[in-house]
Amino acid sequence: MASDLKGKTVLITGASTGIGAAAARAFARAGSKVVVHYNASRAAAETVAADVRALGADALLVGGDVTQTGNVKRIVAETLAAFGRIDVLINNAGGMIGRKLIEDYSEAYIDQVLKLNVTQVAMFMHEVIPIMKKQGGGNVINVSSVAARHGGGGGAIIYAGAKGFVSAATHGWAKELAGDHIRVNAVSPGVIITPFHDRYSSAEQMKAMQALVPMNRLGSAEECAGTFLYLASDELSGYVTGQVIEVNGGQYMP
Repeated sequence: MASDLKGKTVLITGASTGIGAAAARAFARAGSKVVVHYNASRAAAETVAADVRALGADALLVGGDVTQTGNVKRIVAETLAAFGRIDVLINNAGGMIGRKLIEDYSEAYIDQVLKLNVTQVAMFMHEVIPIMKKQGGGNVINVSSVAARHGGGGGAIIYAGAKGFVSAATHGWAKELAGDHIRVNAVSPGVIITPFHDRYSSAEQMKAMQALVPMNRLGSAEECAGTFLYLASDELSGYVTGQVIEVNGGQYMP
């Protein structure tokens, strides 16, 4: 376990379920102060926050639709009011909105996907990075997707393109912020069993995706959590920045 994570303030967007929830519990085990953000899933987020506290860590529950810039500002402000600093930002919130083929695109659909997966990530950077600079450093971990590598499919192409932005911007932000002692990396999950796929993928699609994984099984949210801990810890990954780490059972090997 990374000893330098104890007492650090970790803001995780989209932490009520899936990968974000697993990361929240993992940081609690490491002794971090965890900000559990949610949008619609308040009850699930309350359970995660209760789990964090049961593990002996401080938890702050914050709600809000991150596609609204005013909520981004408020979430950051509430974090500072509670804990006084932000050491780790995990830009985990995102989603596909829906699977649509090219002929079914609308401007409203494209805007929704980009606001949820691109705009709000950039706005969290805009709000949090000045805080980290003032503190003298910090770590940002973005969440991309294996879809960014292969372009998506089955109506997920706009989502894949949005996650491609996350991966590309991670490289650029890492270069821009290296001199400020702020590391920026990304975790790129493969096919992970979470509510994301409950909403967007059929049993047949899941079976087809599993067939592409050399380990011949789908991943769990908990299997992603260790990568977040590694990237958040200067002790473990202090010379790692600008990297997109694949967690996908061998589905994609860069």
